[in-house]
Amino acid sequence: MIVAGVAAIVVLAGCGPIDAKGVGGGGDTGSGGGGSTGVSPLDNPKGTERGLAAITSAKDKAKAVDLIKKVPTKGRGPKTGYSRDEFGYAWADNADGIPLAHNGCDTRNDVLARDGEDLKYRSGSKCVLTSMTLRDPYTGKTIKWTKQDAAEVQIDHVMPLSYDWQMGASRWSKAKRMQIANDPLNLIPVDGSANSSKGDSGPATWLPPEKGIRCSYAVRFAQVALKYELPVTTADKDAMLTQCA
Repeated sequence: MIVAGVAAIVVLAGCGPIDAKGVGGGGDTGSGGGGSTGVSPLDNPKGTERGLAAITSAKDKAKAVDLIKKVPTKGRGPKTGYSRDEFGYAWADNADGIPLAHNGCDTRNDVLARDGEDLKYRSGSKCVLTSMTLRDPYTGKTIKWTKQDAAEVQIDHVMPLSYDWQMGASRWSKAKRMQIANDPLNLIPVDGSANSSKGDSGPATWLPPEKGIRCSYAVRFAQVALKYELPVTTADKDAMLTQCA
């Protein structure tokens, strides 16, 4: 995260359906080992632990499939009325009922600190990061991030806010929308270009370029959907299940 008031770059361009086995902004990045330094989403149901480790064992993939199967399906509703402001001030620290809130640091800095290494803070601050190293699970890159190039790392809403809106969040209270926008379960710091390529896509039209992390990404998407009682589209659920098969 960076100082309050600097918003993440959000691109809301949608995509048409494509083969889920081949989706991803940059294609395959190689061995599929990205994200292995973090914690498996199966062992991190609150999203408070670092990273997004790959799910590789048959036993864990079976657990992942069982979890994804619990997610209900529904068609996307209209985007009418959606704006980022409907989910509260970006990276607000005052959302109730979620981890890391009300700690005096904005959500972006909280999540960067959770996932980053070699953290360096602005003089006199325990919140505002000026540099760090991020092992990006989406691309497999190791990024040496500095505040001067803030957009090089963006915070991905795993279940995009506009997607949430279309799947039922338009009927929520503002307080609940603030929760999903700032919940660490729904937030992962990643390569900025990968996040921009995703836009508001679901898993049927976008998956992380690093193939080895796609099952973990599908599980995290399912965890957010289940926590907030949101459905996903049938195509997205099918794509999620495919990643963990």
